Amino acid sequence: MLAILRTTPTGLDRLEQFEPGSWIDLVSPTDEELQRVCDQLNVPMDLLRAPLDEEEYSRIEVEDGLTHVIVDIPILVRTETEQGYATIPLGMLVHPEYFVTTCLRPNPILGDFERGAIRSFATFKKSRFLFQILQNVSAFYLRYLGRIDRETDKLERELRASMRNAEIFDLLALQKSLVYFTTSLRSNEGVLQKLLRGKLVKMYEEDEDLLEDVIVENKQASEMAKIYTDILTGMMDAFASVISNNLNQVMKLLTSLTIILSIPVIVAAFYGMNVELPFMHYAHAFTITLVIAFVLSLAFAIVFWRKRYF
Repeated sequence: MLAILRTTPTGLDRLEQFEPGSWIDLVSPTDEELQRVCDQLNVPMDLLRAPLDEEEYSRIEVEDGLTHVIVDIPILVRTETEQGYATIPLGMLVHPEYFVTTCLRPNPILGDFERGAIRSFATFKKSRFLFQILQNVSAFYLRYLGRIDRETDKLERELRASMRNAEIFDLLALQKSLVYFTTSLRSNEGVLQKLLRGKLVKMYEEDEDLLEDVIVENKQASEMAKIYTDILTGMMDAFASVISNNLNQVMKLLTSLTIILSIPVIVAAFYGMNVELPFMHYAHAFTITLVIAFVLSLAFAIVFWRKRYF
């Protein structure tokens, strides 16, 4: 999808043709849309195609007056079998007359700008627009990390009540999401530092302050992701130990019951042999045999109970 947008005093307008100062938003674009942008803006095709690769890494490139920034952004993933978080590349091309964004799918980060949720936003202020997008990326990382923390607490409460596989798999999905976040935030930090040190885009004093705020938020999100990863890893190890301990308790109980229940069988087997046996001519021999079996089983049960096998 190709959208051409431009800020006006009344809001954000959608245009049919390219105009200087406009924002060109490419979301899962077709080859025809990519070719149209390439021809109109005279930019290399590989700059527009790079963010469409899910494995593309964060980086910044400057060539022929064009500044191309690629960062990883967080997204919410929902499928029939899994719900979690992942990251995808977002490309931002600062052109002398246009600002171009390229992404694999619609995302709420750019959606906030389209809905007018970001204040002091102007498509023709390209450097400011770039830093505002980066700030919104960091804000969404922090927002999703907060969600992950709440979901982890909820799963912990559920796991205390029941040891089902579903909660374990949900914890694994959250752990995988945190790995994605940690790796992407580390890559994004390198891009932000390069933007600040290299002065690769034109910046005013307030733009530099905004970029420094973005770096602080990105570092905060990175530290939070690391902390949550450590917590989740420790929780997984703890629950694995609890599950293993519960299994040992069940096996110990079943083994104890098996031993106790086998005693009457052994006594009955001895008194079932066709040989001379004690009490065989006594009228209450059967009762005595039952009492002996019961007393032995009770004695073993008391021993196991004192050893806390039950």
